[in-house]
Amino acid sequence: MTITSTSEQVLVDTDAHVLTITLNRPEKLNSVTQSMSDALVAIIEEANADAEVRVIILTGSGQRSFCAGSDIASLDAYATPWEFRNRTDYCDALRASRKPIIAAINGYAFGGGLETSLTCDIRLASATASFAAPEIKLGWIGGGGMATFLAHSIGASNAAVMLMTGDPVDAQRALAWGLVSEVLEPDALLPRARELAATIASRPPIAAETAKSNLRAAFNMPQDEAIRYERDLQTVTFATEDAAEGRAAFAEKRPGVFRRR
Repeated sequence: MTITSTSEQVLVDTDAHVLTITLNRPEKLNSVTQSMSDALVAIIEEANADAEVRVIILTGSGQRSFCAGSDIASLDAYATPWEFRNRTDYCDALRASRKPIIAAINGYAFGGGLETSLTCDIRLASATASFAAPEIKLGWIGGGGMATFLAHSIGASNAAVMLMTGDPVDAQRALAWGLVSEVLEPDALLPRARELAATIASRPPIAAETAKSNLRAAFNMPQDEAIRYERDLQTVTFATEDAAEGRAAFAEKRPGVFRRR
């Protein structure tokens, strides 16, 4: 498992099937430049192709910010709105991941940073984290899936509060609304993310990736169609060598040894 980064502002670390990506621009609250976005695209492409990567953790450097979204100062570099529309987007990069992603949200998740966290499959937050969709204060709205992900996560009314005021929501309210799964003390955040990642990485990886695809389908298909799709996915996973190993391990009362086959 050898994953590299093309940017010093996006760090990667691998350990026991877990890839940790750290946005490393703390002096700018880990706001994302185009070169950072390009690096994320390349990292996710490598991770998708690497069978050794089973889970990804995404976090930010420092204690203040997970990600403050796009670097506002860099947005004027686009020659036209159409060029801006067709830029390589970091949320699109993360959505392209077939591997489960855990967001360890260690501070501000604002704008594109909120969208980034919403793109992840599981969200854990530090008690010091806060969440906002502040684009409306600057005269525009989010474009990386903000509305659809918020509405699915916290309901239309709560999403409207965030989208139409731009005001921040603290970690405890985010937990109450269902925006995050857990709130932890700052020094416990990454250890908990690693613990959860290790648990997921111990599961049969084809089944874990399929569970991610199935969950995404559940949000995008009519219910009857989603159930049929789930049944097809179940059949595919049931036919894998890992599923046979899982059944054998269960019968023999031993841990399974899963090889992504």
